[in-house]
Amino acid sequence: MAIFGQVKKDMTKNSNTWLISGVAGFIGSNLLEQLLKLDQIVVGLDNFATGHQRNLDEVHGLVSAEQWARFTFHEADIRKLEDCKRAMEGVDYVLHQAALGSVPRSLNDPLATNAANIDGFLNMLVAAKEAGIKRFVYAASSSTYGDHPALPKVEDTIGNPLSPYAVTKYVNELYADVFSRCYGVKTIGLRYFNVFGPRQDPEGAYAAVIPKWTAAMLSGEPVLVNGDGETSRDFCFIDNAVQANLLAAMASDEIDSEVFNVAVNGRTSLNELFSYLRDALAEQGVNYEKSPAYRDFRPGDVRHSQADISKGASKLGYAPTHTVVEGIHQAMPWYINHFKK
Repeated sequence: MAIFGQVKKDMTKNSNTWLISGVAGFIGSNLLEQLLKLDQIVVGLDNFATGHQRNLDEVHGLVSAEQWARFTFHEADIRKLEDCKRAMEGVDYVLHQAALGSVPRSLNDPLATNAANIDGFLNMLVAAKEAGIKRFVYAASSSTYGDHPALPKVEDTIGNPLSPYAVTKYVNELYADVFSRCYGVKTIGLRYFNVFGPRQDPEGAYAAVIPKWTAAMLSGEPVLVNGDGETSRDFCFIDNAVQANLLAAMASDEIDSEVFNVAVNGRTSLNELFSYLRDALAEQGVNYEKSPAYRDFRPGDVRHSQADISKGASKLGYAPTHTVVEGIHQAMPWYINHFKK
């Protein structure tokens, strides 16, 4: 954490202008909170396709009036080049989080996923190039590893994509590399592995597993498990992802056109995750007595996932502060406050 602590100290001495796309979403709003607390100037862009005004309102309540005054919001769409150009004016650093996530969503509607994740991504790159920004950091995805069986996942070894979503995130990496080589746009991609934490939406068919299961437990409803429960993931608490974004943005110019895993180098099965959530709830006085309800495996899902994070550690100084259990315990009071009916 020494490197990240120094980065934050340096940032408070020099206020830069940051653009966060998808600022009303889960990761985007957490980035907004951290940047405003570091007294940075932030421009936010979101069309509320998956983000929420309530996330922005929550951040408003967590920062000072002076810090909030440094935030400018554009209700806009990355699928429109002019919207991207307008938001990019005067920006130093871009943290591009806007996308249509979810493997199932992409299988059900590949056109919408392509429009947001590829067309929108290209628009953001073009706008960044024309604005002359210092660094373009973007949300990549562990789905890019596809069917490659090796564990842990190492950045330079990927397999065949297993969903339209995975295709779009891989194309993002290719475009970022080309814009770096051809136009001098300095890019870094962050391959997120199952990020979770406060402000992650538990609603809808495409909700992430931790908020969805926690909301079900708080309501006394069944927890639905895809497959036999032995599918494993490298769950990553939001504070780790925020750290990775700021370290990537502030990285030396020599680090360019690279991708880094953002996780904790752990493997948690869905059955273990169920136990962790139930135990964390019990410590908060909420007892959940039901057993998991198992159903068919979900199409397009990778069976096991675990990240090698040594590249991020050596080149960026990335040092996760929370394991999955620590992250769940830190997030649980927020979940209870927001999800309990």
